Amino acid sequence: MELLKAVGVDPPGRERLLPKMRHFNILLQDVECRAANVIKQEMLALGGDAAVARGTVSCSIPSTDVILMGTAKQILLFAGRIRRQPFGLTFLSAELEQRLAHYHRTDFVLATGKRKIPLGDGTRVMGVVNVTPDSFSGGGREMMSTHEAIDLALAQEEAGADFIDIGGESSRPGAEGVSASEELKRVLPVIDGLRGRLGVPVSIDTMKAEVAREAVAAGAEIVNDISAMTGDPVMAAVVSDTGAAVILMHMRGVPRTMQSGPIVYSNLMAEIIAYLSDRIDHARAQGIAMDRIMVDPGVGFGKTVQDNLAIVRRLSELKILGAPILVGVSRKSFIGAVTGVEAPAERTEGTAAALTASIMGGAHVVRVHDVAETARVVVMTDAIMRGRFTA
Repeated sequence: MELLKAVGVDPPGRERLLPKMRHFNILLQDVECRAANVIKQEMLALGGDAAVARGTVSCSIPSTDVILMGTAKQILLFAGRIRRQPFGLTFLSAELEQRLAHYHRTDFVLATGKRKIPLGDGTRVMGVVNVTPDSFSGGGREMMSTHEAIDLALAQEEAGADFIDIGGESSRPGAEGVSASEELKRVLPVIDGLRGRLGVPVSIDTMKAEVAREAVAAGAEIVNDISAMTGDPVMAAVVSDTGAAVILMHMRGVPRTMQSGPIVYSNLMAEIIAYLSDRIDHARAQGIAMDRIMVDPGVGFGKTVQDNLAIVRRLSELKILGAPILVGVSRKSFIGAVTGVEAPAERTEGTAAALTASIMGGAHVVRVHDVAETARVVVMTDAIMRGRFTA
C-alpha cells in the first residue's frame, strides 16, 4: 500500500490494485479428481495455476490434494467462476470467498460480559499468574501465596499487561491433575482480591466448567481453555450462559500424557486450522458469538521443536479462521532446545525473538511471564510493522 501511495495512485486505485499484489498458495485436501481437473483448468484460464497429484488428469486416482496458486484477485475470480460448477465446487466457492475475507480482516473487537476490547490496532500483552506448585517456569519454587499472586498481577498491569491470565492447574507435560475444589481454592481468592484494584480483564486458565463458572462470577471475563472446550462437556454452555469470552487452543491429548512424546502430524498447519475451525463452529452452535472467540495454535502442546518453529513461522495462515490470534511461546522448551538454555526463566532472549516473529505473523495477543520486557518488544515490533511512531 505504501508503494502505491508513493507512486501517486489515487485511493480507489490502491484498493483495486492491492489484490493483484498479494499472492496466495491455498491447500485443498482430498478433492475428487473430476473437480481437481476443473479447478486446474479454471485457474490456468485466469493466469494462476493449481498443483495436483500425478494421475489426476486421467482420473486414475480417486482424489488428490490441490494447491491453488494465484493472486487474491485471481482466486476471487476463480471462486466466482466455479460457483455453479458440479462436483461440490459450489461449496468451495463460498468457502474461498469467506476465507479470503477473513485473511484480510484487521479490525477485531473481543466482547466480554463487561466490555469490548479492540484488537488489531496494536499487539496486546497477557500476563501469566500461575497459582500452582509445579508450573514449568517456576523453577521448582513453592506455590506463591494469594498475596504474592495479587501483587504480581498488579505489577504486571503496571508493566503494561492488557490482560491477566490466572491459572490454578499446571499444564506442563506430565503434570498431575487437580480437583475443581482445589483449583477454585487456589484461584478464587486471587480473583476476589483483584476486584476493584485491577483495571484490565482477568482470564481464567481452566478446562473445568465449574471453575470457569465460579471464576466468571467472581470477576473473570475470559475463559482460557487449552482443551478448546473438549475437556468438560458443559464448558460451552457455561461460556455461553456467563457471557464470557473464550480462548480456544489446539491440543491433541491431555497435558499429563504428553511426556510420552509429541503427536506426529501429516500436515501440521492444516490439522491445526481444521481443528480450530471445528471448535469455532461448535462454540457458535452453542450460542457463543464470533466476537467472543480467540484462537491459540497451542505452541508447545504435544508438538516437536520443528512443529513449534513451523507454527511461529506460518502463523499468518491462521488468519483464515476469522478470529483474533493468541500465541503463548514464553519460556517454552523449544526455545531452550534451540538456544541451549535449560532454565525456563533464562529464556528471555529466545522468547523475545519468538514473540517478534509471532507479532509479524499476525498475533493479536501474546501470553507471557515477563511483561515489562515483552511490552518493549511489542512496542518496537509494532512500530516496525505498522510504521507508527511519534517522537
